[in-house]
Amino acid sequence: MYLEPTDFATYKNTIFNAIVAPRPIGWISTISDAGLVNLAPFSYYNGISATPPMVMFAGNAPEDRGEKDTLANARASGEFVANFVNYDLRERMNLTSATAPHGIDEFALARLTKAPSRKVKPPRVAESPVNLECNVVRIVDIEPTGPGERRSSVVIGRVVALHIDDRFLDANGRFDTIKARPVTRLGGYQYATFSETFEMRRPSWPLE
Repeated sequence: MYLEPTDFATYKNTIFNAIVAPRPIGWISTISDAGLVNLAPFSYYNGISATPPMVMFAGNAPEDRGEKDTLANARASGEFVANFVNYDLRERMNLTSATAPHGIDEFALARLTKAPSRKVKPPRVAESPVNLECNVVRIVDIEPTGPGERRSSVVIGRVVALHIDDRFLDANGRFDTIKARPVTRLGGYQYATFSETFEMRRPSWPLE
């Protein structure tokens, strides 16, 4: 099979998303100027730098308005929290992905607890194993160039505070990813987690 980018609008859920996978889920909480809290999952999310610690999430413009509440809030306030989604929270995360009307509190919808953040205004998901408080560094808007495309916006944030549930730290103080069981996104409606890891050390130069 050979596909041109113009075909991706048709095949994106079955081909493209399944190839660029698995993708961690950024459960992004934001707050509007009016004090309305929003919580939404983004599967195009990842870390992009360790020093300084930075993450990004990206989303397409919705069909019914100029941009999603998450993006509008992050753009206006310059802040967001990236909450870790584990297997135990999968159903409640999925609830917050519903296309709810503006002003709906997804924390209440999914019966989640708002925990205060230390350095940013948006609340954290108390039930989440990890919360990353972030300041927006840059938002890159990418305009559509082909049929079926919508504007995509990439939000880059610097992590200014980190919360970790001590239950997910091992004896050496490292985060136990296997125990936390992160939920990742595949293609279509498929999700995945994992139960084992392996190590490979970077080879020294010259190679033996």
